Amino acid sequence: MMQNINNVTEFVFLGLTQNDELQKICFVIFLFFYLVIVLGNLLIVATVIFSSRLNSPMYFFLSYLSFVDICYSSVTAPKMIVDFLAEKKTISFIGCIAQLFGVHFFGCTEIFILTVMAYDRYIAICKPLHYTTIMTKRICGQMVAASWFGGFMHSLVQILMTIRLPFCGPNEIDHYFCDVHPLLQLACTDTYIVGIIVVANSGMIALSCFLILVVSYIVILVFLRSRSSEGRRKALSTCASHITVVILFFGPCTFTYIRPSSNFSEDKTVALFYTVVTPMLNPLIYTLRNEEMKNAMRKLWSRKIFFSSEKTKM
Repeated sequence: MMQNINNVTEFVFLGLTQNDELQKICFVIFLFFYLVIVLGNLLIVATVIFSSRLNSPMYFFLSYLSFVDICYSSVTAPKMIVDFLAEKKTISFIGCIAQLFGVHFFGCTEIFILTVMAYDRYIAICKPLHYTTIMTKRICGQMVAASWFGGFMHSLVQILMTIRLPFCGPNEIDHYFCDVHPLLQLACTDTYIVGIIVVANSGMIALSCFLILVVSYIVILVFLRSRSSEGRRKALSTCASHITVVILFFGPCTFTYIRPSSNFSEDKTVALFYTVVTPMLNPLIYTLRNEEMKNAMRKLWSRKIFFSSEKTKM
């Protein structure tokens, strides 16, 4: 039985780089990235909320995906950006555990929402006549609630496993945020069993959801073979954005969590894809390839300009 002996009150991040000049450049780049993430995803959320035309389940799920992206990046990005200018990149033990919880809570919730979005596309394309009866507002709400609950339970398991580990030192984490694998490397006990549980928990969730997504899109592609070229083109255009996001998010995520804990320093570079790059690209991917979204944004923008000009005249 593991004793909860903890001589470590704080952890020190080694960050992405130790080069001072490179850190200043990274500060500017990642600050810009984070602003794009927040503003871009907020724009999608606002557009879906205020546009009466974007009332389908697809946009309902997209608004929640954008909200989760903001929360997910906000758990790691602000701390990473501040640390680029900090002489010593420290985080308290409690802060580290809180960050670990947030990363897995929002990350797992995003995995489930992306899976739900694939199911929505499957029903819309393969069973169009039953779409409105299957994907009701109540069912969509329950799916989103189940995604949040699943993310919470997954994160709770990660916390309960990690917080019981004894940390006697050293306290340097070769990463830019607190994650399970780097913390297992610092624990002063045998973490083999915990590592297996982490792979079974995090890795299998990512891999199984990814396989479900792959199968669903294979079924969709097979089904589209019998459709007209115009119908096929329209259906593929709605799926292409989602497939792109799935590949960008699930690829690095599955690579990180499907294998046992190891001293793989490139993990932090891989982690940038699912904590920063994908949340930043999501607004661009879903808007540039979606005429409905672009038209709704134009109308929302023109409406705001109209109201602001009316107020100035009064």
